[in-house]
Amino acid sequence: MQRKMSESQKAYETKRAQKAGMSLDKWLQSKERERLEATAQRKPPPPPKPPGLLRRLVDRAHKPLKKT
Repeated sequence: MQRKMSESQKAYETKRAQKAGMSLDKWLQSKERERLEATAQRKPPPPPKPPGLLRRLVDRAHKPLKKT
């Protein structure tokens, strides 16, 4: 999917492509490929940690007392 670029963006990307020794089309394709690879390698977030000792104590202190 080709993005619409302004003239200044196109000029900037052309300079970067020339520095890399590529044509503008090849440069944009390589950038898109790198972007897709980066999103494919993204890991899911780790599960949340269980509450620590202090958090458990504070939670217990806010609960009403049991009647026996």
